[in-house]
This record gives sequence, structure tokens and C-alpha cells, in this order.
Amino acid sequence: MINIDKLNKCTIINDDCFSVLKKIPNNSIDLILTDPPYNLAQYSTGNLCFDWRTDINNDLAEWDLKLLDPKSLVPEFKRILSPKGNIFIFCSYNLIGEYHKAFDPEFDTFQFMVWHKTNPVPNIRKSSFLNSCELIISCWNKGHTWNFTNQRDMHNFIESGICMGKERIKDENGKNLHPTQKPVSVLEKIIKIASNENDVVLDCFNGVGSTGEAALKLNRKYIGIEIDTKYAQASKVRLENILMNKNI
Repeated sequence: MINIDKLNKCTIINDDCFSVLKKIPNNSIDLILTDPPYNLAQYSTGNLCFDWRTDINNDLAEWDLKLLDPKSLVPEFKRILSPKGNIFIFCSYNLIGEYHKAFDPEFDTFQFMVWHKTNPVPNIRKSSFLNSCELIISCWNKGHTWNFTNQRDMHNFIESGICMGKERIKDENGKNLHPTQKPVSVLEKIIKIASNENDVVLDCFNGVGSTGEAALKLNRKYIGIEIDTKYAQASKVRLENILMNKNI
């Protein structure tokens, strides 16, 4: 069992989330903010290569090849979520209906947000819309934490650029380590709204630790679960640096 009461500011667990979730105590997580596989690999048309610009990575990582059933997340999410807790899950158009069927009957409220990417991958063939939006489903029960700011800022819409430049975590060859790394600014906005300082934030599809960085910068505690060893190791280095810089 993971002891939440004695939890350090940050814990990264390199293991399969479906086995680790069973070890988390009941009602101990205040915010689940996670980015599971989108099940989009089956629709990939392959990478696009050019002589005049950098190649466009149109393929996702191997982890997206294994289909995720949203219903498989519900039992453990319900069990570990605190009475004041919230759930936010990044997803794509192809899964929004499946998440609704799985989560809506189990929680008092099911809503969604739209993340509009101001600099999406260009549509070189000019044959369809740019893929500039991603969805974030959100669920909660009565009594949940909700830091409402003002009417103007509380639209279910976030606009930012995709993760680029120095924020990107690189591999040993200088290439982007994770193909779908999310911007910390987007995660920070959700964390500010849906949790309070010293709350426990969980990302059970941790990736390279972007949720962890946002949580630690906002004085929350963080648990990240990541099955991929290279992502987990990169997260540990990244978040240790955050803690060192904050002198926590």
C-alpha cells in the first residue's frame, strides 16, 4: 500500500498503472489529472518527410497501439478519489463518447473542456481542417473543490501553443522524447481551479512528468505512475530539478 500520509512532495513509480492503482488507499487523491493513450495509432497515415523542412511526426509511440478502454479506469478512480476530488482526462474525438458512457453514470457531473492549440501541425496537403483541438473530460461529485475565479476566465476552453522549445524533454540524440508532451501552462490552469495547496495530484499516465512539474510549482503533492522506464527516469530528473530550485 502507498502511504499517502507520509508521502514526499513527489513520487514517481515505474510500473503499470493498473497494478499500482490498486495499492493507493481509498479516498486519498484530490485530483486525477492524466493523459492516457488516445487509441489513434490505428488511424495513422505515417510520418511525412520533406526536403525543405523538418519531417512531420504523424505516428504516435508504440504505447498507443494497445487500445485503452475508458471503462477500465472507472472502478479504481472512484475508489481512490477523495470526497472533494476532481478528475480531468485528456482525450481525442474518437473516445469522448466512450468516456461519457463510462464516467457519466458514476459521477454527479460530467463535462468537457477544449484545448485549442494555436500552433498545430500544418496540413501540408490542404485537404482538411488542421487538428488544432483536443478534449479534456472532467468529472466530480457534490462538494468537490472548485476555485471559480471570474465569469470571463471560467470558460471550458484553454488556448495555448503546443509544447515546444526548451520545455520539450529531449532524448540522448536531442530529439523530442515524448510525442504528446503537454504544456505546463495548460496543466497549471486545471490544477489551480480543481485543487488546493498541499492536495495530492495523481497522473497515472505520467509520461515525462509535465503534470508533476505543474503540481510542484503550485505547492501540491504529486504521484506519477509511468510504465515506460525512459519516461520515468526523465521525469525523476526533471522533477528533482524542480524541487531543488524551489528548495523544498
